[in-house]
Amino acid sequence: MNFSRIAFLASDAPEARRALAKLTKLYGNADPQSADVVVALGGDGLMLQALHKFMSAGLPIYGMNRGSVGFLMNDFTEKDLPERLNNAEATTIRPLKMTATSRDGVKHQAIAFNEVSVLRQRSQAAKLKITIDGQTRLDELICDGLLVSTPVGSTAYNLSAHGPILPIGSSLLALTPISAFRPRRWRGAILPHKAKVTLTVLESEKRPVAAVADHLEVRNVETVEIAEDKKRSVKILFDPGHSLAERVLNEQFKY
Repeated sequence: MNFSRIAFLASDAPEARRALAKLTKLYGNADPQSADVVVALGGDGLMLQALHKFMSAGLPIYGMNRGSVGFLMNDFTEKDLPERLNNAEATTIRPLKMTATSRDGVKHQAIAFNEVSVLRQRSQAAKLKITIDGQTRLDELICDGLLVSTPVGSTAYNLSAHGPILPIGSSLLALTPISAFRPRRWRGAILPHKAKVTLTVLESEKRPVAAVADHLEVRNVETVEIAEDKKRSVKILFDPGHSLAERVLNEQFKY
């Protein structure tokens, strides 16, 4: 790889803005339309924004942590950035595609690199029917919510909901309940990446539900269809020895 034209993207955090000023002075700041690579300065939230913003452009994205957790980011340093970029290892990820139909019959489409979640809107628990590839697998799940996660997103909200960590590169999705009440002992499922998940909201007027794909929320949904988007992909760059696969593996041994 030979990355010579760098486009920088920074969050509004003071640390990120200071880093942007220093790096722009050292390496310039190319227009994204003519750039070879995007360097994102911030945390995982900014990386998600960058993935959405530059996916259609086909630009690889290299993150440097100027946020808090920074799971998807590399360590920050001002030195030798072109060399780091040229030696970086690429991980290709595919998002999920969500089609949510609201009670007024309108279909809303969005993509998610982390997860698609459905969440109760009011005090009463949600009631959901789960269908996988046209076959009903659970007639009724009473819960606070449910999410479908990619391997990249499996260490985010999915992990907080006690879902499984999926190895990067695995052809899997995680289906994880959030505070399941009935069936109380159902812990979710691991699905093949080609699976099409359909969630039907039961008693939707009494128990309204919202659907969220990364940052986009649709309220008062009746059905939510979720499947891997086979037409879209993006590459994230990591320093050698600090690949996303290594980070996911390491995460499983933390306590």
